[in-house]
Amino acid sequence: MSDEPEILFDIRGPLAVITLNRPKALNALTLGMIRALQPKLEAWAGDPAVKAVVIEGAGEKAFCAGGDVRAVWQAGKDGGALTREFFYEEYKLNRTIHVFPKPYVALIDGIVMGGGIGLSVHGSHRIAGDRTLAAMPETAIGLFPDVGGSWFLPRLPGRLGLWMALTGARLKAADALYADVATEYVPSDRHGELEAALTAALADSDDAGAAVDAAIADFAADPGPAPLAEQRADIDRLFAADGVAEILAALRADGGAWAAAQLEILESRSPTSMKVTAEQLVRGRDLDFDACMTMEYRMSQAAMADRDFYEGIRAVLVDKDHAPKWQPASLAEVGDDLVERYFAPLGPRDLTF
Repeated sequence: MSDEPEILFDIRGPLAVITLNRPKALNALTLGMIRALQPKLEAWAGDPAVKAVVIEGAGEKAFCAGGDVRAVWQAGKDGGALTREFFYEEYKLNRTIHVFPKPYVALIDGIVMGGGIGLSVHGSHRIAGDRTLAAMPETAIGLFPDVGGSWFLPRLPGRLGLWMALTGARLKAADALYADVATEYVPSDRHGELEAALTAALADSDDAGAAVDAAIADFAADPGPAPLAEQRADIDRLFAADGVAEILAALRADGGAWAAAQLEILESRSPTSMKVTAEQLVRGRDLDFDACMTMEYRMSQAAMADRDFYEGIRAVLVDKDHAPKWQPASLAEVGDDLVERYFAPLGPRDLTF
């Protein structure tokens, strides 16, 4: 094992810099990293010497590929507390980022998925680079798009959020910008310059927000046309329904190549995850952020007590046969009672703020 810390903190004048430091693991988020970051953000929020925060990933492959779900999987099999503690503390951290009172700049170059989205999308600025690949792939592992997915996905343009949530679609820089997952694009080889410019701009200004906006504007570039723009009409039309069965029917009826490709993806996903996810986004439309996170914690604990998460992790990350055997195996077998179980209150175990 490496002696390197999993997460690094650096103060550069008025700028605090966080580096996720597990490059060989694509900077996957561990409970230890969450526990190190939470108190730092709380302290910086009230420290007048810190005017803004930057968060980035070590190496060139990933910002953060997600939470360390394999560790959670193992804990679930062993009866460990991580199945409770990881989600509880991760969602608290997501909320801390959401309410952070200062500019929070995420350099989302490389893979940014799942928990990595949670570390970035709730902040004020998400800077895509040339290697950006953003996704919420949870239905492929028997989970649901958490880390605030019930808040931000229904608020993306049109039906992009539901499409991303169900299919796990991967967005490169131009598409991430188009979908509002990223706020700006800056070429990867200029991210270091941008950090230096942020430090200088913050040192010379009493308005941190304006200083950060101006510095980023000096580096922001055009990532080129977004392929997603050409698919948008189909996404809004074919994913217009709130129910998964209706979406599948629309895709089958369409007959086009793009619809057929989406159908093939959805037919490989966990039927339970898809139904739960669709309901999650319907409910999330009308909830505030805190209520979304309370709901997601309930959902996480139901998933930990269910089967599909363990089968999904086995198939994708452990045995890597990519042939999960979902139970129930079909959408028709996923009853309303099973879906409702994911949203049941936990009483004194509920996540509260």
